[in-house]
Amino acid sequence: MNVRPSAIIRKGNSVLTLRYRYGDTDVYALPGGNPDPGECLTDALVRELMEELGVRAQLKGMTFCGEVVWQEVQKETLHIVFATDISDQIPDLNPEQTTALEIVWLPLGEMESKIMYPNVGKQIAAFCCNELIPGYIGVIDQPYIR
Repeated sequence: MNVRPSAIIRKGNSVLTLRYRYGDTDVYALPGGNPDPGECLTDALVRELMEELGVRAQLKGMTFCGEVVWQEVQKETLHIVFATDISDQIPDLNPEQTTALEIVWLPLGEMESKIMYPNVGKQIAAFCCNELIPGYIGVIDQPYIR
């Protein structure tokens, strides 16, 4: 099983996402990535945010975690999502460190209508509205995208 830390970074009523394109499908992902060997989750997330977005992040704590299980390719990933502060820094996409096409500040009201990876728009909106109890959310209903 892979483990992937990611960040909820807010600006007003929007959350920072990275837009990817798979075939004809736009997918919005929370910024984050995989730990290097010997690297803890929080260090990995801080490093990934610096490499991909050029921001110094301060992690505020885990908001929730859940699993994506893709039977199609026999792959499982545990996603651990952290509330993250970047203060007034302006993220800038580094194409040498990510295949994302652009940064998109996704409004909370649109989170459930977009295809996300992990597919946790509902949980992100609930967390941002103080309606989510932090913890394990179970298996995430994630469409398989080719």
